[in-house]
Amino acid sequence: MQQTGYYGTGRRKDATARVWISEGTGEMTVNGKPLVDYLPRETLSQIVRQPFEATDTVGRFNVRAYAKGGGPSGQAGALRHGIAKALVEFDEALRGVLRRHGYLTRDPRVKERKHAGFRRARRGKQFSKR
Repeated sequence: MQQTGYYGTGRRKDATARVWISEGTGEMTVNGKPLVDYLPRETLSQIVRQPFEATDTVGRFNVRAYAKGGGPSGQAGALRHGIAKALVEFDEALRGVLRRHGYLTRDPRVKERKHAGFRRARRGKQFSKR
């Protein structure tokens, strides 16, 4: 039996994306919506497409993804990570290109926790001279 789809899990900040790619026309859906409707900012859509552009596979795969957690920026990064991992599952030879561009590395930067005596992680209380 031939495998029809390839899977990758992507993560960034507090966002997680489950991504399936299958050979097709380049159609992308995230949480049941087209990519341009789900991520209306053009920069975020470009981030999601980067693995395809790096590997010259634009328009060759359909993407079905489910993203949860975090905000739009984190979800876009998670989608990019998931697509890159799915492309490696499709063809191991693409690993070098994707690794060079940094798409296979999970971005470790997350929000710093709030500290005692501060309003946020590093934002102190407002000083009043009088």
